[in-house]
Amino acid sequence: MSLRHPNSQCSERRMSKQRGISLIGLLFWAVLLAFVGVVAAKTFPTVLEFFTIKRIVHKIALDNPGTVPAVRAEFDKAKQVEYGMTSISSGDLVVTKDANDKLVISFAYDKQIELFGPVNLLIKYEGNSN
Repeated sequence: MSLRHPNSQCSERRMSKQRGISLIGLLFWAVLLAFVGVVAAKTFPTVLEFFTIKRIVHKIALDNPGTVPAVRAEFDKAKQVEYGMTSISSGDLVVTKDANDKLVISFAYDKQIELFGPVNLLIKYEGNSN
């Protein structure tokens, strides 16, 4: 007489076919997601700053101030309101006119973000008022 349960072969077969993630796999994905989260959290403010600068430059170009010093003065006024803009100054703006005599304001700057230890991330932003 056997002491085994009649369905024990069936349950053993089911357990051998179970699928899932191992502890090593779980740790790998946790570390990877944490790294991506840290990079995203540190770069998101710089992306917001870029879009703020782009919006301000576009608004100034639509107002069409007459001279380059007027453009720079408008940018300085906007910069006083938007306290988060630290990467660029009014001297970094390149003011030109296109073929249709429309004002075009361009800018470019680099942003270096410290990730951890000696590892840094360099993002090169550039945009214009078009």
